[in-house]
Amino acid sequence: MRMSLAQRVLLTWLFTLLFLIMLVLKLDEKAPWNWFLIFIPVWIFDTILLVMLIVKMAGRCKSGFDPRNGSQNIKKKAWYLIAMLLKLAFCLALCAKLQQFTTMKLTYVFIPLWALLIGGMVELGYNIFYVRRD
Repeated sequence: MRMSLAQRVLLTWLFTLLFLIMLVLKLDEKAPWNWFLIFIPVWIFDTILLVMLIVKMAGRCKSGFDPRNGSQNIKKKAWYLIAMLLKLAFCLALCAKLQQFTTMKLTYVFIPLWALLIGGMVELGYNIFYVRRD
């Protein structure tokens, strides 16, 4: 089952809008919800993306698949998987800090986000300045 670009954009906007509405209600103290509940739309969206990514990566394990085709593709998908896990780690650490489950310094909470941003900058630089030699 494939989703069109318009469906993916609509789904992204829907989850973002739901998250922002819940966040505003929490920050205005209209809803006494747990911070983990506020982030449920983000985690549902991330779970959908992770499942789709894992299914695509598992498709490479089929018999008859030539591993020489698309070696760059598996590296890109591995980076996407690492990026999603770093984002998940940041969201969990942030919720734990906001809910006061832990007395962790805010600096430590942001380490996964910083690693994600640095990795994204390296990936961007690699894609911009990499010159393919034939």
